[in-house]
Amino acid sequence: MSSTMKLMLFSFFTILSFQTVFSVTPIIVQHPLDPLTEQEITLVQTIVLRKYPTSRNRLTFHYVGLDDPDKAAILKWQQSSKLVKINRKSFVIAIINSQSHEILIDLEAKLIVSDNIYKGNGFPTLSVEEQGQAIELPLKYGPFIASVNKRGLNLSEVVCSTFSIGWYGEVKSKRSLRVECFMKEDTANIYVRPINGVIILVDIEKMEIVEYHDTEIEPVPTATNTEYRASHQRPPFGPKQHSLTSHQPQGPGFQINGHSVSWANWKFHIGFDVRAGVIISLASVYDLEKHKSRRVLYRGYISELFVPYQDPSEDWYYKTFFDAGEFGFGQSMVPLVPNLDCPPNAQFLDAHFAQVDGSPTTLKNAFCVFEQYGNIMWRHTETGIPNEDIVETRTEVNLIVRSIVTVGNYDNILDWEFKASGSIKLGIALSGILEIKAVGIKHKSEIKKEQHGTLVSANSIGVYHDHFYIYHLDLDIDGEYNSFEKTNLKTVKVTDGSSKRKSYWTIETETANTESDGKIKIGTNPTELTVVNPNKQSSIGNDVGYRLIPGPAVHPLLTEDDYPQIRGAFTNNNVWVTPYNRTEKWAGGLYVDQSRGEDTLAVWTKRNRDIKNKDIVLWHVVGIHHVPTQEDFPIMPLLSTGFELRPTNFFERNPVLKTLSPKDVQWPGCPK
Repeated sequence: MSSTMKLMLFSFFTILSFQTVFSVTPIIVQHPLDPLTEQEITLVQTIVLRKYPTSRNRLTFHYVGLDDPDKAAILKWQQSSKLVKINRKSFVIAIINSQSHEILIDLEAKLIVSDNIYKGNGFPTLSVEEQGQAIELPLKYGPFIASVNKRGLNLSEVVCSTFSIGWYGEVKSKRSLRVECFMKEDTANIYVRPINGVIILVDIEKMEIVEYHDTEIEPVPTATNTEYRASHQRPPFGPKQHSLTSHQPQGPGFQINGHSVSWANWKFHIGFDVRAGVIISLASVYDLEKHKSRRVLYRGYISELFVPYQDPSEDWYYKTFFDAGEFGFGQSMVPLVPNLDCPPNAQFLDAHFAQVDGSPTTLKNAFCVFEQYGNIMWRHTETGIPNEDIVETRTEVNLIVRSIVTVGNYDNILDWEFKASGSIKLGIALSGILEIKAVGIKHKSEIKKEQHGTLVSANSIGVYHDHFYIYHLDLDIDGEYNSFEKTNLKTVKVTDGSSKRKSYWTIETETANTESDGKIKIGTNPTELTVVNPNKQSSIGNDVGYRLIPGPAVHPLLTEDDYPQIRGAFTNNNVWVTPYNRTEKWAGGLYVDQSRGEDTLAVWTKRNRDIKNKDIVLWHVVGIHHVPTQEDFPIMPLLSTGFELRPTNFFERNPVLKTLSPKDVQWPGCPK
């Protein structure tokens, strides 16, 4: 938890007058999918506080976002040269007098359309401010101070952080957090210096410690060789890296108009949500032969990130985090550092979201957009023609939309990469710091029982864990009505003597009719997975489509009846396909904190709805089983994964056949 977060106080605004609602600065929105502006967030705050003044109510805002416009209306707006009027609405989740309210607000009419109280299980996304309050409690709590003194530690060097607690069969749940504390003495790398053996439970409604245990004393790992700040490093440095300068004499090859981006043959919209983070919408690619833009993706974003740790002990069993639903991917995004997180040719966009009191805050440099050079788009060297030397190669230029989400100890670097060939690559890279369990072990030979992790340094176990990202991908391949095809590769034996070969492989394609057919565990059989438009064919008769090219197949290893896996059952398959439903956005459910797995993708698909030639959504789980190593300590180099959406019979031929490489730039003073 940063010092900024710790200083944030839990405060409420005085209710604004009724007249204030109508004197808000005029809201200018260029696109109906644009994220809420600062003025709109202020308007939402004003309208809610008008009905629930803080003088008579305890009120906190936990989600304020754009209510998804009707998809048909958006497509009509897009096709009608943007002449169709679409009313902007905001969906709000607020806790008012200990009850979760779902409030829908018409921003045009400045009215509450509906206000319903949620009575099911689970709680809304945790706010930054209440977490900031919770981490201060131990520092003033007598039993904790005694525990610190008993260990011979300096209280002034102690910092704390919050952890969601999950659900383990309890009949009744209260909004609560675990708090763990660390030593910042001699290092900024607090997560590798935990004070283990202390269990703190905070009731965040009462904002007080309701449970405290000091179970055992383990040595706090030393600060030696844990510092990662460049200003605190000592020589020798290395390996040495040489400088590089970049220059685009014609300026950037992309244009940003508000949140709409056009580049090469692509057009798309960049949105933002306090829970999802970056949202890419209305992505279409221009077909040079057909002389028109063709739809590919209506909407895509990370719906959830499930991170279960694998230590079942009392101190660790509850660490089964849902980073988007519990902590908010959007509110956990961090400002990007120019020239370091993004190259010098990048352009940046800001984001706005509501704080716990409903007032807007701005995240500067929330995402960046830049062109990446240096790869090969396609090439061939022909040596088979006598007396001719043919070498054709093309330089690839790609467009990347990048954001970084930091939830506690981990940094998630998230890329959307658009290629002129029509592909979209989704990249995930992890950096940051391992969660460390302090132990009285300094050498592997001392380990006598299961430690549920790797000894990465003296007294430091890096605990085994997983990272499961699930993407919501509403593909509209040349239109809304699509189907999902599984093309199985199978071995055929030659038994009739017709060939000197004894075997070959061929394909067998089947179209998924229902949601059950669309559930895929990747890696069990060689399979090609494609979303096709059965109503549109290429000139030679193939259905146009886009293929999912997955990364390494990773499957959950928890039993399906384990409580974390019940909540994270959306990871039971790598691929799911559902009919489009604007309310089915969050794979882990709308209320994830202490949820019970009653409102997940795995539950929705039990209806086994039709998905053939329908408006469908592809859900893809990307996973990493993380077995820590010494190289991950004290801070991790990037650990990467991802996948690709690749055109499949979508174009008549190679769409970049006529794409020329960028011209070389002659620098002054350099030889030609």
